[in-house]
Amino acid sequence: MGSPQRNKRRLDKYHHFMQLKRRLEETNKVEAALGLAELASRSSASASSSLSSLSSSSPSLLSSSASSITCNNPQCKETLEKVCRECTSLRTENVALKKYMQNFDVSPYSLSGNDERVKTLTGLPTFAKLMVVFNHILPHLNTFLSIDPFKQLLLTLIRLRFNVALTYLALTFGVSVPTASRVFNHCIDIMYAHLVPLLVFWPDRTELRKSLPLSFRSTAFQKCTCIIDCFEIFIDRPSNLKARAQTYSSYKSHNTMKYLIGITPQGSVSFISLGWGGRTSDKFITENSGFLNCVQPGDVILADRGFDMHDTFGVCQAQLKIPAFTKGQKQLDPLDVEYIRGLAAVRIHVERVIGTVRQKYSILRGAHINDIFGVCSR
Repeated sequence: MGSPQRNKRRLDKYHHFMQLKRRLEETNKVEAALGLAELASRSSASASSSLSSLSSSSPSLLSSSASSITCNNPQCKETLEKVCRECTSLRTENVALKKYMQNFDVSPYSLSGNDERVKTLTGLPTFAKLMVVFNHILPHLNTFLSIDPFKQLLLTLIRLRFNVALTYLALTFGVSVPTASRVFNHCIDIMYAHLVPLLVFWPDRTELRKSLPLSFRSTAFQKCTCIIDCFEIFIDRPSNLKARAQTYSSYKSHNTMKYLIGITPQGSVSFISLGWGGRTSDKFITENSGFLNCVQPGDVILADRGFDMHDTFGVCQAQLKIPAFTKGQKQLDPLDVEYIRGLAAVRIHVERVIGTVRQKYSILRGAHINDIFGVCSR
């Protein structure tokens, strides 16, 4: 969650926005009152006679604006001039407030054609891709809430992007905190159920070879189909002693959830496991997460030293390539050094994917962690 100071700044900004909105409403009321006063003055007999005499002497002073209403009484004239100046000032402020309020509009109309704003709010690159996601999950969203389906998706994406408090989102979207919580939890479940199976899949080997990056084609890893690594996410310390022991990671010195992630040489995610406790070994997760069911005979899998399981992949008639060990020697053989250097150059792709997910989404903790990680990785 955001720090108390950041949440306070957001609430102060929201209160300032509501104050400006009230001033805008007051401005509209003043304009309406001035319009009624103008109609009343024109309909009165005294105003008509004054305007008629003024028309014969100075027709240029008459106009449709309130400034054309004059009075022979100096006090009345001074009051009219003051009201006209105030009206002009309020109209200018009204225009500025309307322009300012457009920044808080999160309707499809306000986001259409503004890809930079869409990327800032949601993390998706364009408005077109946002609408593709929305149209795909629209039939499954709840239509009986006080917030429309598009704003349900937007609320969820904003929270995934910035990890803001539900209280702030409730104020921003004009709903109660329980409603905002229900919307977020429901939308996460929908996105995980209908987006992850569509976007995370094991690629066809023929298609994979056609678009293999140049960094793989000219190396010993041109038959690579997947690069795997484990991804740890910090979680709150569980109150249950058994869960606390299962999730404590000696590597991170913190309670974590661990995921196995696999990417293609092109950089797309091809496999995501469910979460395991931080103390679980990489080898155990690989053997029990269902990853081996995706491996086909002849596949080449790249991994780190923690995945020392050549026999396991040999049963699947696949080949596992990991950095070489010293095997009791003081230093590696020069050929092994060159091999490790080449392996590190291509394995950097999976590190980039993990780094992008970490940087883009700060909410990778708490409830629904499996669903959230699956959605964010796409």
